[in-house]
Amino acid sequence: MRMHLLVLLAVGPAGWAAATSSLSLRGDWRLRSGNGSLKLPGAVPGCVHSALIQQGLIQDPYYRFNDLNYRWISLDNWVYSKEFKIPFDTSHTQALTGFLSLDLPGLQTSHALNCSFDVSNIISDVNSLELRFQSAVRYAERQSQAHTRYQVPPACPPPVQKGECHVNFVRKEQCSFSWDWGPSFPTQGIWKDVRIEAYNICYLSYFTFSPIYDNTARAWSLEIESSFDVISSKPVGGQVIVAIPKLQIQKTYNITLQHGKRTVKLVVKINKNIAVETWWPHGHGNQTGYNMTILFKLDGGLNIEKSAKVYFRTVELIEEPIKGSPGLSFYFKINGLPIFLKGSNWIPADAFQDRVTSDLLQRLLQSVVDANMNILRVWGGGIYEQDGFYELCDKLGIMVWQDFMFACALYPTEKDFLSSVGAEVTHQIKRLKSHPSIVLWSGNNENEAALMMNWYSINPSQLHTYIKDYVTLYVRNIRALVLEGDKTRPFITSSPTNGAKSIAEGWVSHYPYSNHYGDVHFYDYTSDCWDWKIFPKARLVSEYGYQSWPSFSTIEKVSSNTDWSYNSTFSFHRQHHENGNNEMLSQVEHHFKLPRSTDPLRMFKDLIYLTQVMQAQCVKTETEFYLRSRSEIVDGKGHTMGALYWQLNDIWQAPSWASLEYGGKWKMLHYFAKHFFAPLLPVGFEDQNVFHVYGVSDLHTDCNVTLTVRVHSWQSLKPLCSLSMGRHVVKAGQSVPLYKGRVSKLLACGNCTRQSCVISFYLSTDRKLLSPTNYHFLSSLKSATGLRKAQITANISQQGDTFVFDLETSAVAPFVWLDVGSIAGRFSDNGFLMTERTRAVRFYPWGRTSTSELKQSFHVTSLADIS
Repeated sequence: MRMHLLVLLAVGPAGWAAATSSLSLRGDWRLRSGNGSLKLPGAVPGCVHSALIQQGLIQDPYYRFNDLNYRWISLDNWVYSKEFKIPFDTSHTQALTGFLSLDLPGLQTSHALNCSFDVSNIISDVNSLELRFQSAVRYAERQSQAHTRYQVPPACPPPVQKGECHVNFVRKEQCSFSWDWGPSFPTQGIWKDVRIEAYNICYLSYFTFSPIYDNTARAWSLEIESSFDVISSKPVGGQVIVAIPKLQIQKTYNITLQHGKRTVKLVVKINKNIAVETWWPHGHGNQTGYNMTILFKLDGGLNIEKSAKVYFRTVELIEEPIKGSPGLSFYFKINGLPIFLKGSNWIPADAFQDRVTSDLLQRLLQSVVDANMNILRVWGGGIYEQDGFYELCDKLGIMVWQDFMFACALYPTEKDFLSSVGAEVTHQIKRLKSHPSIVLWSGNNENEAALMMNWYSINPSQLHTYIKDYVTLYVRNIRALVLEGDKTRPFITSSPTNGAKSIAEGWVSHYPYSNHYGDVHFYDYTSDCWDWKIFPKARLVSEYGYQSWPSFSTIEKVSSNTDWSYNSTFSFHRQHHENGNNEMLSQVEHHFKLPRSTDPLRMFKDLIYLTQVMQAQCVKTETEFYLRSRSEIVDGKGHTMGALYWQLNDIWQAPSWASLEYGGKWKMLHYFAKHFFAPLLPVGFEDQNVFHVYGVSDLHTDCNVTLTVRVHSWQSLKPLCSLSMGRHVVKAGQSVPLYKGRVSKLLACGNCTRQSCVISFYLSTDRKLLSPTNYHFLSSLKSATGLRKAQITANISQQGDTFVFDLETSAVAPFVWLDVGSIAGRFSDNGFLMTERTRAVRFYPWGRTSTSELKQSFHVTSLADIS
């Protein structure tokens, strides 16, 4: 028989072969620079930067200014090579298939494009494999220069980002060329599976499935699709056996596979009398899944078996008229239930994907549900995440809003580019559509807004050309492929978008930021963030936020003592958002006093603390506005059904909008999110000297509650007065007014002034607390009178796998921040207003630690400590 070697270039999980023998090519390779001047070992999986680090040739790329110092690595070409022997007899083998995961220009990281190369005629007992990588930066530049008919903006990122140009001309992680929160490290390398498998009948190149619910029949079915590369010249017959034991399914189908690439489609109907448990988002039910096995029993004694977890859920995007409001709604139903989207936006967890471990993903995603979120938006300037990410989202109940990887740019529409995009999109749909966590496909990030709000100063006479390109790419290509490949979830062309109105206007809306349609992105760094009236009363807000600095223990790892100043060269270098450091201080100054310490390190730490306080309080105020707007229409606006702040995680150690620092440490914002995304929450706000409290519920049943409002003095650890507001009904899934009273009446109750008092409030039933205790500041804290420096002590003890911090304070303390430096873990609460003398807080470590280590590292800060 003719021996057949098929080399398959893939990023992500390789296909499944009917393998008789297998050879792994993981491990030691050789790596050299393009001109051969630098030679070194290169571990696979890995990338060039990782290889240089492992050989001690470069420092941590994140250290200080190394993103600039190591720019040469991405500008060079690199060659991976390896010699290997075939350790098994191939004389009776028709095909040898190699799986390699490459990071190449033209292959967007994590695409797993499955490009195959038949080298059957050149394989021998001893082989040499050489892979030549060309600089993605140089490649993008050449592609841009070749596009001579018209410019495709933007040419380069803003100078403050210190990035590379022409990112829109290469299908590679867009933010790897830099972003306003991340460095420029366009990587090259082999970063996942490398193996060769021998087979002689056929190869299972992919296997995917979709649960489908028939509303008319009120029954589920399962559509299964398998693709084979059949090597045999004769037809291959056999059976497919599908088994889902818990659903009493054991079905057999006869198949015949002809030579070539063949697709087998099966529909498994599930008896409507069998109760199928559905998958629910976190906070709304269980994430029930069913074990399924599929066995292909083929001629020649060939058996191919696959196992998978099957989840059943439906998702609908509802765009319909709203009484009392122009426009259309924009919200999601899961399994027929309207769900308020509570979450954030996900960016790549590291510039070097080989450093993103399963443990890191577990830590970051567990932090999502621990903060009561139910959704993440996988942002379109990063990567299609690895399989483990989506599997964890399935398991944890985290919905995923999945962007395709296009962001903040216009794109070319040449034939080769569209062909690459088509392969990319087709593969990702097949790879990901079986995950119940993914509830939406979105064509891009902000490109409709960029085009129609004229971010790039396009001449009006040329606008039609760019609109045509936009429709060609996102509608005629990407949308068409989504509609063909996936019937189980909706698609929108962009975020933000006006949804149905954008479609009606030719797929691009004249004003994509309308509050009456679709989703909105909103940023305002100059207005006072405590003023809820500056925020849009939109249908759904999928991006909003404020920056802060990460903790000193995080920054310390990548800096030197000369960098530890807010105005140091390092601090400005690390800030990739234009004027970002000054914007943070400006927002802080609205309500807090800036520190005046003469000690630069103390000043730096105090400013870090204040930026985190500011960020947490700003995002809290904005999010609570969206939460309470879900059930009301005011001046034709409202019915807000989603709040996804920007952003969840960090890609390196730098100031950003994230609530989780690089590595996963919780900022103050993330602790606040745990409260403002709680299933039941009282939300307080002022309007014309009247204080209002709404009850916001994500519960599935109505809840009878008592609202308690307390007035506290900054000078006393006992409430000045306490008001209990009868029994109220907070309806399931709604926001309802609970209290309305003049501020002057509350001040009289406590015999105090706005500057001397603060309000707290909570929901309870039969004296059992049902909600977090919320608070409302009656004045800027820089104007607070009677606020004293609190002496806060902690007695630390161990209880099982956790540690208890028994706190005691000498005075009322706002924004109490507990920190244990670099000891990995999180507290049960942090950044809180301490109005009682004692409080117990738990610490959940992410690794091994001890009471003595925690005592040594422990530091506590509250607002009055800043001076």
